[in-house]
Amino acid sequence: MGALSPCDSFAQFYKSNILKLGKLYKYDFDDSDMIDPEGQLKIFYHSCIKDERFTSLKGISDLSRLMVSTGKYRSYPLVYKLLKLALILPVATASVERCFSRMMLLKTHLRNKIGDEFLNDALLCNVETEALAKVENEKVIERFQKMFA
Repeated sequence: MGALSPCDSFAQFYKSNILKLGKLYKYDFDDSDMIDPEGQLKIFYHSCIKDERFTSLKGISDLSRLMVSTGKYRSYPLVYKLLKLALILPVATASVERCFSRMMLLKTHLRNKIGDEFLNDALLCNVETEALAKVENEKVIERFQKMFA
């Protein structure tokens, strides 16, 4: 992900590392994205080096915003998808780790025989506490009464 960084005029821009990221997540890219990826990266690099707007960027989020405002995301779809992937990965990874951490709290030795469906429901309630707090008790009671009426 550091290879996409625009800091110091794209000093860490290495096509081989960027292409590795694309290969790791090959199911996120369709055939049109992968048409001459090395050529697209090379042209993107040279066009950004020549454009002064791209030389003073602080990170990949600034780069993605500038690509959208200049319209370069249409010209370089592979680069833009890789940027989105690099921005989403830390959040997705943290979310998965948070869920596993909560699951380890829920599934103790005493509750080791919890069925998958019950564990899933309990984990959902434990992880999504903010969304669950917005649900009114009366509406839940009414729904259960309608189900058994």
